[in-house]
Amino acid sequence: MPEKIDLYINEANDYARDIGAPTWHPHVSIVHYDEAGKIRHSLNRYKVYGLFLQREFPENLVYGIGRYHEAGGSLLALSPGQIGGKQDDGTRREYSGWALLFDAHFIHDSEIERRMADYHFFSYNANEALFLTAEEKEVLAGLMANIREELKAHGSDEGQNDIIRDYILLILDYCRRFYARQFKEMTTAGSDILSRFQQVLVDYYDKGRQRKDGLPSVKYCASELCLSAGYFGDIVREALGESPKDYIRSFIVMRAKSLLLSGIGVTQASEQLGFEYPSHFTRLFKQMTGQTPSQFKMS
Repeated sequence: MPEKIDLYINEANDYARDIGAPTWHPHVSIVHYDEAGKIRHSLNRYKVYGLFLQREFPENLVYGIGRYHEAGGSLLALSPGQIGGKQDDGTRREYSGWALLFDAHFIHDSEIERRMADYHFFSYNANEALFLTAEEKEVLAGLMANIREELKAHGSDEGQNDIIRDYILLILDYCRRFYARQFKEMTTAGSDILSRFQQVLVDYYDKGRQRKDGLPSVKYCASELCLSAGYFGDIVREALGESPKDYIRSFIVMRAKSLLLSGIGVTQASEQLGFEYPSHFTRLFKQMTGQTPSQFKMS
């Protein structure tokens, strides 16, 4: 049964008002948890963008499609249409850190809006938060503090809006850099995501899933690894220099070559790989190898 939404954040300041934090701008809100005192928990539905930088999040926080808890501090990003937070259970607690919320109106026709598709972290799922180093936390906290001082001093002065947008853009670019650092760490020798990715593909065919579901998809592989498609894609691109889709296509072609070399015909190979039509198989094989399957068999 779905949990009850406590707060609908339709405007940037709705969250600040709910916890009693000050507001200075109709489209941008900055909350300093260290000064907010004890606040109630709430499960929120967002119609704005939100960045939450905290030393410790509530246990079993709803984030993305699951629950999340990180005591070491990190950053969560939410976008319009998402749900996040913890349902109000009557308790009040003090937190340390920052929250920045801004709406689509404020970034309309700006560089932020034009580059929003590059900030994949707004679409990530549970357990895909940005885990920050001490230095990274200091950088983001400093920028949050600067935004607050600008808002306190100048409010929503039209000339000040561009400065606030520049600060937000800088924060988002730093977040993207920090995520890139996290991806590199995840794809070092200690990470087994890529080997697990290949095993997912092997298991897919060993279990005969292609006979019912067709070719393996990026969404399926990401789900098997308990990752969102966007986060999974960033990890694979960082490690391999190619997209998960391209890796899957290469895997399928390598498997096709083995089938063809074993004497299986083109139509039968197409069926065993999960293609709907042999012509689709031939098109992909030629695109990837420069030869048709029949030419490969004769070479």
